[in-house]
Amino acid sequence: MALPASEESSPIEVASRIKILRVIARLNVGGPAHHVSLLTVGLDPDRFETTLVTGQVGAGEKEMQTAVERAGSNLVRLPSLGPSLDPVEDFKATAELVRMIRTTRPAIVATHTAKAGFTGRLAALLAGRPRPIIVHTFHGHVLDGYFGRLKTTLYKTLEQLLAHVTDRFVAVSQRTVDDLVALRIAPRAKFKVIPLGLDLSEMLNSTAADGAGFRDEFGIKPEEKLIVILGRLAPIKRMQDAITAFARLSAKHPEARLAVVGDGEEREALERIAASFDLGDRIIFTGFRSDLKAVHAATDIALLTSANEGTPVSLIEAAAAATPIVATRAGGVPEVVTDEMGFVVGIEDVDAIANACEQLLNDGDLRERMGAAGRERVRVRHSAERLYSDITELYEQLLSERNR
Repeated sequence: MALPASEESSPIEVASRIKILRVIARLNVGGPAHHVSLLTVGLDPDRFETTLVTGQVGAGEKEMQTAVERAGSNLVRLPSLGPSLDPVEDFKATAELVRMIRTTRPAIVATHTAKAGFTGRLAALLAGRPRPIIVHTFHGHVLDGYFGRLKTTLYKTLEQLLAHVTDRFVAVSQRTVDDLVALRIAPRAKFKVIPLGLDLSEMLNSTAADGAGFRDEFGIKPEEKLIVILGRLAPIKRMQDAITAFARLSAKHPEARLAVVGDGEEREALERIAASFDLGDRIIFTGFRSDLKAVHAATDIALLTSANEGTPVSLIEAAAAATPIVATRAGGVPEVVTDEMGFVVGIEDVDAIANACEQLLNDGDLRERMGAAGRERVRVRHSAERLYSDITELYEQLLSERNR
């Protein structure tokens, strides 16, 4: 199967406002939902008119209500669009997206995450001429560690085919670009790194007092030190390593507590692992929380133990709340966490995770210095304003190149 090259597309007539159709499979809790909802309403409204199309969250997932509310009237629901492969529903979603593109004639179709990338880019191709500019964003990738060999091969083949009709790829980290080039998805020249941008105002202005209610809710005393791991309770997050590491350092640090914040398919298994260490309420499972300002403000050490990551939102938010970090060297993590703001250790290295946490528990001055350094770093690097500027520059460049 051969797809026509993007260079064969016709020029685009740009109206007074540039129409963008942005597509994401679902607005589940995480970086992509933050990213697309900010871009939907944050780009200059005098220059851009954005519609955000989204589908359904998967079983056991929570939808990010802040992202839904932020997108507001710009949000269009497409029930047939979802995270899992389903030939019938995928055909429906593609057909509906074709209809939307033919009706609205966007100048740019911007897709996010694997499933929306497949359906959205195919729809843009099938909608006829003039074909819109196609931009696909990788918020990480699912081509390593997520699925079995057959499914991974299928996804890789689809990505390679659709690369021929994609005008530009955006990646949220340089590591993601390096991975995808090594996998021969597309040449390096087709990629642009644009780090994740977030609305960090609440976290940047938070103090320890904002976390008092969360600590009180779970009986965490002022003198106790709270380690928090936050995210989907899914295999790729390897939260069992966090629990095991905590158990190893707990004898030396009886004042430490571990909070597992989030929900998902692994919850029951993780609770069994925690119970096996017989640490009582020193390990707590909070379930899904929407009060993330309070969670981060209550945290003494932010922990991440993933085997694969794009750009971890939880660590950016933790840094904005002036919290030191211990994280595994997964995906784009080293581009977020510098030596000045935390420790980055090997994936599955439980001893290194425990040792890094112990260094921070032993040294209050180190926690304070690393927290302050992290807050200053993310204030600029991961701001929403920087994201808007980078995306605006990219879109205008692509439009200029197409219409020469």
